[in-house]
Amino acid sequence: MEVTQFTMEEIIDPTGIIEGKRYEFLLDIHVDEEDELYSEAGTQIRLLLGDNGEGLFIMNYFIQDKKDGKYIELALEEEEEQFLLDFCREQLN
Repeated sequence: MEVTQFTMEEIIDPTGIIEGKRYEFLLDIHVDEEDELYSEAGTQIRLLLGDNGEGLFIMNYFIQDKKDGKYIELALEEEEEQFLLDFCREQLN
């Protein structure tokens, strides 16, 4: 898995109810054709991260086919999640 392009936005809670910080990353990824995440049009992951002062963590993620925007109902492997978390941590530092 390789991140080819990304955008990041801090999610601001105007009510002050949510503790800590929240971020949304949209990651375009490149995967091998044999990978079940592969899409000819490309694959995108919407990653929601939280930081409660004890470190960055994945709150949720959604995998999409860039061709039609449909969600791919698969879970990332643990090492893929860690790769994406490390990538996002680097971008925030």
